[in-house]
Amino acid sequence: MKKLLFGCILVLIIKSGFAAEALSPRIANYTMHISLDEELKMLAGQTTLNWKNPSLIDTVRTLQFHLYYNAFRNTESTFNKERAEGKSFMGKIDVKSDPWGWSEITEMQDEAGNILTDKMKYIQPDDDNTSDRTVLEVRLMNPVLPGQSTTVNFKWKAKIPRKASRTGHNKDFYFFAQWFPKVGVYEPAGMRYAENGAWNCHQYHSKGEYYADFGVYNVFMKVPTSYVVGSSGALIGKEDVGDFTVWNYKADDVIDFSWAASPHFKVEEQQWKDVKIMVLYYPEKVNFVEQYFTTITNALTYMDEYVGEYPYSTLTIIDPPIHGIFTGGMEYPTLITSVSASFLPKGLKFTEALTTHEFIHQYFMQMVATHEVEEPWMDEGFTTYYEMRILDKYEGENTSAVDFLGVKMGSSEFNRAEYLNDDNPKIAEGNRKSWHYKHGGYGTIAYNKTGMWLNTLEGLIGQEVMDTVMQTYFERWKFKHPKGQNFIDVVNEIVPQFYKEKYGENMNWFFEQVLYGSDVCDYKIASISVNEIVPKAGVYDTNKPVLIPDAEEAEEKQYVSKVVVNRLEGMKLPIEIEVYFDDGSSVTEFWDGKERSVDFKYTAFKKVVAANIDPKRKIDLDINFLNNSYSIEHQHIGVRKYVAQFISLLQQVMQVITVFI
Repeated sequence: MKKLLFGCILVLIIKSGFAAEALSPRIANYTMHISLDEELKMLAGQTTLNWKNPSLIDTVRTLQFHLYYNAFRNTESTFNKERAEGKSFMGKIDVKSDPWGWSEITEMQDEAGNILTDKMKYIQPDDDNTSDRTVLEVRLMNPVLPGQSTTVNFKWKAKIPRKASRTGHNKDFYFFAQWFPKVGVYEPAGMRYAENGAWNCHQYHSKGEYYADFGVYNVFMKVPTSYVVGSSGALIGKEDVGDFTVWNYKADDVIDFSWAASPHFKVEEQQWKDVKIMVLYYPEKVNFVEQYFTTITNALTYMDEYVGEYPYSTLTIIDPPIHGIFTGGMEYPTLITSVSASFLPKGLKFTEALTTHEFIHQYFMQMVATHEVEEPWMDEGFTTYYEMRILDKYEGENTSAVDFLGVKMGSSEFNRAEYLNDDNPKIAEGNRKSWHYKHGGYGTIAYNKTGMWLNTLEGLIGQEVMDTVMQTYFERWKFKHPKGQNFIDVVNEIVPQFYKEKYGENMNWFFEQVLYGSDVCDYKIASISVNEIVPKAGVYDTNKPVLIPDAEEAEEKQYVSKVVVNRLEGMKLPIEIEVYFDDGSSVTEFWDGKERSVDFKYTAFKKVVAANIDPKRKIDLDINFLNNSYSIEHQHIGVRKYVAQFISLLQQVMQVITVFI
C-alpha cells in the first residue's frame, strides 16, 4: 500500500512538472555565460542554443539570427537610416562621442562538432541594404528534420552602445535589451501568413519591436562585485569569483531575456499572490517605490480578473536614473522599465500610466506573442486599451491621467487627445507593418486609434461581451503567435452568440473600416427645426372659407419637430441619438449611420429642444464630440472639452531630456 501511495505521489509530481513545462512549445532554448568588461564597455558571451524545428514536413537547412546591436554599428544601418529620415525622441547621433555598438559571432559549431563559422553570412531580407548586419544566416552541415532539434554552440562578443535606443550604457548604468544573437522564428506553412515554410527574421527597424519563439533561458552574468543585477526570470543563485559576481537567472516559457546592472541600485520586494514583485531604483527615487507597488498590483489584479492569469513567479520593475532615461518605458518578459521624476506634479499621472502600460505588455507582447514588427496594433493597441480601463478604474474615470490645477482628464480622454492632436489621423491604415509608416502615424494609429476602436467595439457590444471576447482570445492564443484575422475570428464567433443578427452575420464591416481602412468617424447634429401646425383655413369644397380660430379659442398647439443628423466623414458606424422635448421627456433613436444624412420627425403637442448623438459615449472613434449636441434652448447637456497639448508636450519633454544627458 505504501509503495502504491508512493508511486501515485511520484506520478503526480512528474505530471505537475510536465504541466509546468507545457506552458509553451519551447522552440528556442538558451544557456548563456556572459562577462561584462566595464572598462572596454564590452560583452563576451558563450551560448548553447537548442532549437526545435516546428514544422512536421519541412527540413530546415539554415538558421537565421538577429544581431540587433549591429543597428548601432554605423550611420548606414537600416535602423539609423530610417531614424535619420523620420522623427526620433533619441535625436541625432552624436558621432563624436563614440556611441557605436556592434555584435559578432566569432565561433560556431553544431552538436556533431562541425565548424559553422565559415557558413555564416549577413542577409538583408527587407531592403537589400548591404551595410545592414542585423540578420545573420548560417547554413547547417546537418539539416534539421521535421519535428527534430539541433544544438549549436557559439562564442560572440559585443560592443555596448552608448545610450542607444532602449539599450546601452551611460556612466555606470547598463541596460541590456536585444543584446545577444537571437534566433529568428521559422514559420511552417499555415502559421500566420506563411504559405510555405520560411524564416521570419526581419532586420532591425527604427519603428516596431520584436518577434521571437518561446523557450527557456538559463543565463549566467559575470559583473563587477559592486554591481546589483535586475533581470528577466528568477534568481537561481549567485557566486563571487574574485572581483566579480556571477548572477544566474532562469526564465521559462518566454520569448526574450533582458537585464540591467548598476552599483547604485537599491531593491525592494513585495508579494502578490505567487508573484514576487521587485523594484530596482536609485536612492533618490525611494519616494516612488510604494507608488510602483500600488500601481503594479492594481494592474496584476485587473488583468487577472478580466483577461487571464499571470503565470510567472517574478515581475521586476527598473526605474532608471535620469542619465538612463533612454531605457525607460519598455517591456520585456517578466521585466519592465518605467520613468519617475520628482519635479512632476503628483496630479500628472505619467508614471502610473507608463508602469501600467508596460506591464500589460506581459500579456500581448509576451504571452500571446504577436508579431510586433508586422502587426504592432495587436500588441500596442490592445495594451493601450487595457491601460485606459485599468487607470480609469483605479485612478478615477475623470482624473486617471491629469488632476492638476483644476484640470481633470481621464486616461481614455487623454488617449483621444493624443489621437486628435495628430495633424493627419487619416495618414495610414491600421494593419501596416511598423516600418511602412514612412510619413508618420505609427503611434497615432497603432496605439491611439486601435485603443479607440477597441473602446468603440466595447461600446457597441457592452463590456461583458467584450470581456468574453478578450478572455477567449487570450486563452486560445496564449503561447502561440496569432495574426490579426485570429482576433477577428474570435469577435465574429462571440458577438453573434449575444446579439444574433443585430450587427449582421459578422463584424467584418467594422474591421474593414477601423483596421483595414483609414477613414475617420464624425457625426453631427446638423439642425433642429420646430414648426407649429397651422389649423385648416381657406376655401374648400363649399366655397365657404374656413377661418383660423382666435388664439383664445384654439385648442392646445401642435408642432412638427425635425432633427437632422449628418455623417461628415467616411466611417460608417451605428449610432444612438437622444432627442429631448420641452416637457422633460426624451426618446432614443437608432441609426445605422450609413447614409450621409437622416432626419427624425415628431408631430406632437410638445416640441424638440435639443438632441445629442451617442449620449453614452460608446463611439470613442468619433473625432468631434463638440458637434454631437445641438440645442435651441439653453440646456445642461454639454460635452467635455479636451485640454491635451500641454500634457502631450510634457511626455515629449521627458523623452527628449535624454538627448542632453
